[in-house]
Amino acid sequence: MKVFSSSGESAAGTAARATAVISRKFGFVALIVAIAAIISPCFAIAARRHHAAAKAEAPDEETNANASSSALGAYSEACVMEPVTGTVIFESNDHAPWPTASLAKMMLMLIVAEKIHDGSLKLTDNVTTSAKAAEMGGSQVYLKENETFSLDDMMKAVVVHSANDASVAVAEYIAGSTEAFVVMMNQKAAALGMKDSHYYSVNGLPPSKGESADVASAYDQAILARELLKYPDVIRWSSIDTAGFRAGTFVLRNTNHMVRTYPGCDGLKTGFYDKAGFNVVATAKRNGLRLIAVVLGTQHKLTNFKEASEMLSQGFLNYEMHPIAKKGAPIAQSVAVTNADINSIKPVWGDDAGVFVKRDNAHNAIKVDYNLPPSIAAPLKAGQQIGTASVTEGGKPVTTITLLAPSDVSKTTSLTKRLLSIF
Repeated sequence: MKVFSSSGESAAGTAARATAVISRKFGFVALIVAIAAIISPCFAIAARRHHAAAKAEAPDEETNANASSSALGAYSEACVMEPVTGTVIFESNDHAPWPTASLAKMMLMLIVAEKIHDGSLKLTDNVTTSAKAAEMGGSQVYLKENETFSLDDMMKAVVVHSANDASVAVAEYIAGSTEAFVVMMNQKAAALGMKDSHYYSVNGLPPSKGESADVASAYDQAILARELLKYPDVIRWSSIDTAGFRAGTFVLRNTNHMVRTYPGCDGLKTGFYDKAGFNVVATAKRNGLRLIAVVLGTQHKLTNFKEASEMLSQGFLNYEMHPIAKKGAPIAQSVAVTNADINSIKPVWGDDAGVFVKRDNAHNAIKVDYNLPPSIAAPLKAGQQIGTASVTEGGKPVTTITLLAPSDVSKTTSLTKRLLSIF
């Protein structure tokens, strides 16, 4: 099981706090582990595994946000991932299928975002509410049959307010029926390698008798979140605190409290019903580093936010994205240019790049090798590839970045032609 590294506190202060918290949760055995931290200058925060007790089913996710928050942080599974590299820095039982509740809407979000990106959907598309969509219960924006909103407004209702009725309306608009859209959801899950997941609905409502629940593991939810982060519209929706709907007569309030309480948090989604417990997939960005935290199956809504916040904070405390390249900035080496009025150019980075490392290892064993020709002949166009840079950490390849010409370079006119041009 992967764990976080040292928090950076003093050993005695950290150990004392760890002893108090862990002993309440685990009893004598964990107390021994906490005491051992006093001896070491560092300690690890171990993953906690508790299965949430079932609560009475709640029809509205946000209404139940005020449930008791006195639990000590029990959750069923969790995962923390760095999305650029896909590195998991914390895990607890993270490959067990778990009821998604409204986290199922994340797959709808992805399919919509991809279709907006490829041009097959537009944010201005009008989505009309069917009778089926209007009949949805739970979290909703009370859509009426034949009521029409833009796709953008419908997605705000889905992402911010976790509206089940809007989810059905959007799914039907794209695929013709919710059943056809569920097929798309499972196809996408398979393509992403989400091996512990299966969808049966477009909104994650609890199954009726004889039906199966939508399920996904914490790791699979992190994979899905990683993919969602590629699309700016997703973060635009998920970072909204409150927004007006239906000409301002209805207020959408984000069910993810962390967008209001955790600095740098701008997404992604929450989910709740009795057997699923309270769930959150949260993401935050600080100092150039973005992390994803998934917490599933807590007994109390405030607990899942608390746990996710602590996991993100530990990640930001102990890891960093060590900067290597800034798009458009010149590299340290030059390349000779022939047949030109200038002797050389300094290629520029074709993209931003960094290496995800523990803070105490930030400068260790990171190497950049430039793959450049000894010279290059004019003419050159700005943005033309000149070579590449290979980044390794501890001898292992991390990434390859293109190196580009910084500007146009014209070919020198021959001496004969220049003389003839004078006369």
